[in-house]
Amino acid sequence: MTEKLTPAQLESALRDIGARHYHNLHPFHKMLHSGACTREQVQAWALNRYYYQASIPRKDAVLLARLPDAASRRAWRQRLVDHDGEREGDGGIARWLRLAEGVGLDAAYVESTAGILPATRFAVDAYVTFVRERSLLEAVASSLTEMFSPTIIAERVTGMLANYDFVSKDTLVYFNARLHQAPRDADFALDYVKTHARTREEQNLVLAALRFKCDVLWAQVDALYSAYVVPGMVPHGVFLAPQADVALAS
Repeated sequence: MTEKLTPAQLESALRDIGARHYHNLHPFHKMLHSGACTREQVQAWALNRYYYQASIPRKDAVLLARLPDAASRRAWRQRLVDHDGEREGDGGIARWLRLAEGVGLDAAYVESTAGILPATRFAVDAYVTFVRERSLLEAVASSLTEMFSPTIIAERVTGMLANYDFVSKDTLVYFNARLHQAPRDADFALDYVKTHARTREEQNLVLAALRFKCDVLWAQVDALYSAYVVPGMVPHGVFLAPQADVALAS
């Protein structure tokens, strides 16, 4: 198709990508939310996801520098505050470390990223590179997975609290703020792409950017499933439960 989509049609097409490709559909997340994961598998998820969380403000700082007007920069700047916080111990990254500690990991071990899977590092770094090197329109569009995050957050918080005795509300406090931050950020990005994608070619780039971001998220949980579920092929030198025990003991 070559006809330009209306803004409503573009939004519908974006939401359809989420409905088909967002990582809440992955078998690993179904295990995680239903209580089918072992404690070590939950730890592996928290550890690897930290690298993504810690890289988000780097990605946002790159994008912020590319925005040409003050109003857009002010709106995007809030994302940095949300993740980095205003002070030490504040913000989303600090709250994710609380989650990691809550499931039994040592914070310094998590922050070192020494135990993450190679595929995690590759996928997340590819996302940061995408935002730096592709067009501003594509960079903004790649953030639109936030349109779908309230669904996975609701599933995750309810399921993990119900099914894991080592998880508490305090462990999952990271997700409280995201329930209002993610929709706010998604609204801005959605309005931006609907306004600035002025041709069908640009709209196709927007759709491809969101699909790419869904692939980035999917690849991370795919790697977790392959390493820690089936077939259980854990690369040398990455997280194993005994390694975590050593880190805790030290």
